Amino acid sequence: MSKSHEWVKLENGTGTIGITTHAATQLGDIVGSQLEKGSTFGAVESVKAASDVYSPVSGEVVEVNAVLSEDPAQVNKDPHGAGWMIKVRVDNPDELHDLMDARAYEQHVQSEDH
Repeated sequence: MSKSHEWVKLENGTGTIGITTHAATQLGDIVGSQLEKGSTFGAVESVKAASDVYSPVSGEVVEVNAVLSEDPAQVNKDPHGAGWMIKVRVDNPDELHDLMDARAYEQHVQSEDH
């Protein structure tokens, strides 16, 4: 997980990316998502705020979760499962070493809240 609250799961060189449960909870009910070109791969819009979403790894987008355009609430219901956002063919798997495990991420969240 990243400090900007995204997660990535690597399988066979492809990273599935979404936002963390904490981010989904903080945002509130997700009402839309948008894929954009550039340093962010999109934005999520909630009843509370809009927030950019950043890719925690470099690579080529190979799939977008089309379900989210019809049912963006999947991000709230299952952020680490059906609420995934994109799949990326990871260019540099070593970038995964910069991410946090669940325990380190929880400590990061607690430090942000204080």
